[in-house]
Amino acid sequence: MKLFLSTDFEGTSGIVAWEQIIEGNAEYEQGRKLLTNEVNAVITGAQAAGATEFVVNDSHHNMRNLHPQDLAGQATLITGKHKPLYMMEGLDASFDGVCFVSYHGSIGAQQAILSHTYNPGAVWEVRINSEIVGESGINALVAAHYGVPIIFVSGDEVTTHEAQLVAPAAEKVVVKQSLGRFAAAHIHPSLACELLRDGAGRAVVNRDKMRPPEFTLPVSLEITFLVADMAEMAQWVRGVERVAPRTVKLASDNNNLLDLYRMFVTVITLTRSLVDR
Repeated sequence: MKLFLSTDFEGTSGIVAWEQIIEGNAEYEQGRKLLTNEVNAVITGAQAAGATEFVVNDSHHNMRNLHPQDLAGQATLITGKHKPLYMMEGLDASFDGVCFVSYHGSIGAQQAILSHTYNPGAVWEVRINSEIVGESGINALVAAHYGVPIIFVSGDEVTTHEAQLVAPAAEKVVVKQSLGRFAAAHIHPSLACELLRDGAGRAVVNRDKMRPPEFTLPVSLEITFLVADMAEMAQWVRGVERVAPRTVKLASDNNNLLDLYRMFVTVITLTRSLVDR
């Protein structure tokens, strides 16, 4: 069994501040250790249950938070910025399952630790077919395109709740309870890793009961920005329609979900030229 792991950072037990997850800060190395241990817990749990091949896409910020030599399972590691498929780079139809590790809640979610949706300095809300979604919902477009089920999600309770929309049968592991955007009650890291190992094992065992994400066609994706200038800039991308002063609508002419995701990534990259966190 071949698994794809898209790893973020905010959903790791023990993490509550940007200073813990952004390179150059004194607390970053500690945060990196916590993240690596959780990623390895997912890999070893899945491996014990029969998974044999792992590709890990380091998807947070500058996307070089994980060291290849530190990963379990002889996993392939994808790192570095400006990947064409961003958080889902490396996924294709050859995979048997997708795991979202250390994910976080959407911007605007109540009591979600370090909540944001791709760019907290630009995005106020994202909707797919009128449903508010976070990064799990957006990234599910790629999984749906390739027909690969999302089998595992970890993070805080808000994260696992939001993932229900696109992966109702996925194994979900809560490693902390958010008390606000910058406070949480954490399960001890060792216990969190035990839960992650067990959860990943169950995900592999039950993989055949899970289906790829499904979206009602035609799919539309709406982004509401913090300021109108960002919506104006987004119109530079072909296929983007401005539907309100701060809101744009993305739609693929041929209902190609991968094209829609690529449009979204392009728009997000453009907004980073105006402001970044």
